[in-house]
Amino acid sequence: MTPLSHLDVRAPSPEDVKATWRSTVRRNRADRSERRLAEHGLSFRDHLLSLPEVAGATCVSVYLSRRHEPATMPFIEELHARGVRVLVPLLGDGLQRGWGEFTSAADAVERAPGRPPEPSSEFLPQEELRHADAVIVPALAADTSGTRLGQGGGWYDRALADARPDAPIIALVFADEFHDATQRPIPREDHDLPVSIVVTPAAVHRVGA
Repeated sequence: MTPLSHLDVRAPSPEDVKATWRSTVRRNRADRSERRLAEHGLSFRDHLLSLPEVAGATCVSVYLSRRHEPATMPFIEELHARGVRVLVPLLGDGLQRGWGEFTSAADAVERAPGRPPEPSSEFLPQEELRHADAVIVPALAADTSGTRLGQGGGWYDRALADARPDAPIIALVFADEFHDATQRPIPREDHDLPVSIVVTPAAVHRVGA
């Protein structure tokens, strides 16, 4: 028998905890119906448009959602109809991080397997994000301290370094993915940038400091 003192009883690393959390959220998201996802997409749109930071914006950065994510297309189309410039993530040569301008839903398509939808517009460098008055980011979960659980690739944590300090960072999550940080905090590492607003289908939450 191995002596107890020789057993590895170390606590799991933050990245291990995040990986487990991501797997659980992805399984739960896969169970949501198309009808419910569409309903939630309209709720996200209405809550985002009610924010003063968005209502007065001339340029907004928004991710183009995939099937199981909080839907952003209703919001994006409404912004576009109002004449607001919409920046969406776009990968350039060598997987450079950058942005493209949204022109229509028909033009936002999956241009490579496993990648989010992208427009066919001109590739704009990552510094273009400084023009955004608000930045809406994808998340698998978020908590009341402002910690956001991303997909694990770190794309947005790197991209957000170019956001203006006064631009709110807004995460969209489903109700069961928003947590009280005093009871169920999401692990935050040094490279994890916080969000200032979390939107669920039911409400808007201003979080963090």
